[in-house]
Amino acid sequence: MRVPLEATIGEEGIFDALIAARETFGDKEILEDQDRKPLTYTGLIRAAFVLGRKIAAMTALEERVGILLPSSMGVVVTFYGLHAHGRVPVMINFTAGERNIKAALAAAGVKKVLTARRFIQQAKLEELIADIETAAEIVWLDDVRATIGLQDKLYGLAAGMMPRRFRVKTDPSGPGVVLFTSGSFGAPKGVVLSQSNLVANCRQVAQHINLKPEWVMFNPLPTFHCFGLTGGVLLPLLQGMKAFQYPSPLHAKQIVELIPQVKASILFATDTFLNQYARVAGPDDFDSLQFVVAGAERVRDETHHLFNTRFHGLKLLEGYGATEAAPVVAVNHPDRNRPGSVGQILPGMEWRLDEVPGIAEGGRLYLRGPNVMEGYLSPEDPRKIEPLENGWHDTGDIVAIDDEGYIEILGRVKRFAKIGGEMVSLTAVEGLASAVWPDARHAVVSIPDSRKGEKLVLVTDRKDADVASMTEWAREHGAPELAVPKKILRVDDVPVLGTGKTDYVAIQQMAELDKAA
Repeated sequence: MRVPLEATIGEEGIFDALIAARETFGDKEILEDQDRKPLTYTGLIRAAFVLGRKIAAMTALEERVGILLPSSMGVVVTFYGLHAHGRVPVMINFTAGERNIKAALAAAGVKKVLTARRFIQQAKLEELIADIETAAEIVWLDDVRATIGLQDKLYGLAAGMMPRRFRVKTDPSGPGVVLFTSGSFGAPKGVVLSQSNLVANCRQVAQHINLKPEWVMFNPLPTFHCFGLTGGVLLPLLQGMKAFQYPSPLHAKQIVELIPQVKASILFATDTFLNQYARVAGPDDFDSLQFVVAGAERVRDETHHLFNTRFHGLKLLEGYGATEAAPVVAVNHPDRNRPGSVGQILPGMEWRLDEVPGIAEGGRLYLRGPNVMEGYLSPEDPRKIEPLENGWHDTGDIVAIDDEGYIEILGRVKRFAKIGGEMVSLTAVEGLASAVWPDARHAVVSIPDSRKGEKLVLVTDRKDADVASMTEWAREHGAPELAVPKKILRVDDVPVLGTGKTDYVAIQQMAELDKAA
């Protein structure tokens, strides 16, 4: 099924879209971070040309260049600097660990990684950098900036006035960024999004929700995560909104203090982080916010409850996306917010549901549209892309979609267990645990069982969690007994990835190690 567009979304290049935004919205302040030295559109364009030319002198046209930086003005300038000179940014997840990072560099064919000493020192990543140096050359942007002289500044002035004459003309259908999937359920995959994929997704969101140029977007998410890159950087810049970048989503107290100071209008984050922010915020701290958008993981009932009771009138909009779709697929609307759903599919997208044997409700979601990637990086050859069959991306998610286009996520194909011949959604079991202990964090995995095929294991930070309480709740509310885990692992913290998503790979290992013990 196709969701119609109000107007055709054509192919646009990343840098040309930024230039067009300046022409549309005027030369206003558009980018800021915790250093509180904002840049205008022209300031950003000039800085991108100057830094980009320096990087271009040490790289080749169309070369893939690694970026290892936190959310900041620096990462945005570097990203656009590469595009101004026809290079391709590869966003490196610095929380992924040495093995995954080296695999990502090899998969993308990265020879140089751009980073900054201040960040590496503050984040205590010196050991990681030493490991990465065995796979790629580290380029310190501090040193690059120190070489900027008068001639470079004059070049930047001229380029800022006539950016289309100075920028390298690239094909909008060519690579816009290389990102890696989160690795929540296995090894991260390399995703090549075209320039037009990224721009199209921004246009789709803007058609779905009316975004006002006077608003400020507060982005605490890392730009190695597509939600942080598209939602937190590209979308606001292309729609005339100031994009405020904060380097770590973990700093709940500092973020809550900054939101009213910068007069933030929209906050993007995951459920994990929003729950933390809501707990430390006072009743007035979120007064400037028009709405909050949650994505990348299911929003718990407790998080909805926190926002509904502490911040009256502030809407928490749940959305759904995939790195492969640049990433926004669906999102609730401020005037059409349906809790329990992840909103309506964005305009311009096609979708289909394929039947899954053993699962009665919903189907496996496939997507196609202007925001959907061409394909994954080939594991054998960094220059090759494994194309999607007829342009359809298999999300691996089991969903139900109603007549109005609202999506309900029922679980991932990998997140179902077969117990005694019945298919049981692990996501639904997590929901059961959250209903019994709403103030705790839970994750459910399955392990082999000689008697029933598979056995459910609940990993929780609730210290007094017990099977009897879950069994009683299930009996009282008509939930099947199969959905009650017979094994509970109590932990201090349920593992999460740097993006805030639950780390099911680590949790699976915990459950299997416990079984072996």
